Amino acid sequence: MHTVTLIPGDGTGPEVIEAMCRCVEATGVAIQWELQQAGADTMEEYGTPLPESVLDSIRKNRVAIKGPITTPVGTGFRSVNVAMRKQLDLYACLRPSKYYEGVKSRYPGVDLVIVRENTEDLYAGIEFAAGTDENARIIEEIQQLTGQQIRPDSGISIKPISRQASARIVRFAFEYALANDRHKVTAVHKANIMKYSDGLFLDTAREVAQEYADSGIEFEDRIVDNMAMQLVQKPELYDVLVLPNLYGDIISDLASGLVGGLGVAPGANIGDDIAVFEPTHGSAPKYKDLNEVNPTATILSAVLMLRYLQEEQAADRVESAVAAVIKRGEKVTYDLKPTRDDPTAVGTSQMADAIIAELARG
Repeated sequence: MHTVTLIPGDGTGPEVIEAMCRCVEATGVAIQWELQQAGADTMEEYGTPLPESVLDSIRKNRVAIKGPITTPVGTGFRSVNVAMRKQLDLYACLRPSKYYEGVKSRYPGVDLVIVRENTEDLYAGIEFAAGTDENARIIEEIQQLTGQQIRPDSGISIKPISRQASARIVRFAFEYALANDRHKVTAVHKANIMKYSDGLFLDTAREVAQEYADSGIEFEDRIVDNMAMQLVQKPELYDVLVLPNLYGDIISDLASGLVGGLGVAPGANIGDDIAVFEPTHGSAPKYKDLNEVNPTATILSAVLMLRYLQEEQAADRVESAVAAVIKRGEKVTYDLKPTRDDPTAVGTSQMADAIIAELARG
């Protein structure tokens, strides 16, 4: 029996999480879901979108799966996802981008894995609002140290990148490649411009790559803007990409676009002994309770979870069932149809039904 913390999230989160739970339960794997609430809906009751009880549950169970959680733009609370990753030291964000036949895409056959550092970079949350005393002190200190003039009405964000965090994320990428029969790791950076942050990341990546020189895993590096172009032109040349936090977020969305969009993009946040699984897409609150959103990304996130739990056979069955339903193209949500107004499109729950029926046939 596996005990897994279950966080439905908000917006469309509860709908896709329910679909995922039913598909996982249909495999026969014994899972006890420990329900926890986080997100915008918990603010009124707890005064925080991330109650400590949620973190305590994840620390106890070591495995969690969550639906998307709304993050306000510009104002309001900071990202629950970022806070969870930092507080649980979930330093590796794993985002596979794999093409499934039947999904609309210009790039059939793409099979990439994005490994994103999760705890540092501009997402570390070290910011100073324009017009504050703290901001003015930072600007003055920078001017004294560097001679660089910064406009006094600037907001400031700090970009820390450490050797330790860089080494462990690159090592994670190599270990993932070895464990999953991958053949190449590409470090992505902007070291030509940011020589002391991205430069440190690149130097560390090269050092770690030397540890794997006899592993059969090829290593290379690419500048991030060139990497974006390369992925659009010839994604077949790439396999596992390892990136600092911000570039990893952007490039993982680009890679998702190659295989049909965020609706089919699973994700995992993994530390040394804790893992939280979640779809890459957002909460889409305008679709809440409409039974319209695609549950594929959440179900494929559960496939990653099952593999993490060493339930390989169940993971293979669920992935195969999802692939079969998408390939057949009959009982799928509107975004997986040839046109978005296709009247034969089914809802979130009905697509989950089709996947469960496929599991029963298998």
